Amino acid sequence: MNNENIKQNIYQIKSNIEQAAKKFSRNFENIKIIAVSKTHPVEAISAAYYAGATIFGENYVQELVEKQTKLYEQGIMPEWHFIGHLQTNKVKYIAPFISLIHSVDSEKLALEISRQAEKHNRTIDILLQINTSGEISKFGCEPDDAVSLAEKVLELPNIKLKGLMTIGTFSDDETIIRKEFRLLRSKLEEINKKLGLNLTELSMGMSHDYEIAIEEGSTMVRIGTAIFGERYYNR
Repeated sequence: MNNENIKQNIYQIKSNIEQAAKKFSRNFENIKIIAVSKTHPVEAISAAYYAGATIFGENYVQELVEKQTKLYEQGIMPEWHFIGHLQTNKVKYIAPFISLIHSVDSEKLALEISRQAEKHNRTIDILLQINTSGEISKFGCEPDDAVSLAEKVLELPNIKLKGLMTIGTFSDDETIIRKEFRLLRSKLEEINKKLGLNLTELSMGMSHDYEIAIEEGSTMVRIGTAIFGERYYNR
């Protein structure tokens, strides 16, 4: 994928999201594009950044730290989101710079993020990852435990709960996709109602289903393949 293709892809995705937002009476400005750059080289991220992408999502701690360091040296300082499964012993490596962690699925992980954020005199924004598909292979808090986990997280210092995230079933069946997105949205509404909150962020939707996600209320879509092409593995 060359730089011009990346630029064109970003332009097209922004156009698609703007049209979808208009169609479903959403405010385009309230929908963030997370450019999922995992396995792609820093050159591709740089191209996407200069084409207008400002938020990048990574799944692996070591890869993220390496990319953040190299790009920082080039004067490129995007907003970094961590979107993969995060082990507690690796939180310390991203705590100095990470803006949002999408994948908090336990009190133990939230506690470690809180500790590491405090060490750096920071507040780190988080989302709770909910397993809306019921697939054993996927991480995430059980939907029935979402309110309880949110309540515990709210007691911790130096982290701020912003909303929820899910990784939907990779399916061509729109009914399945919508059911999972609606479950996430209903859980956000339940948390807000029971805990007296006004959380607004819903991270759901990827390259194959982001327009459906927007219709169902997504505020963050995680787009990888549609921007960068197939994953690049020669890191």
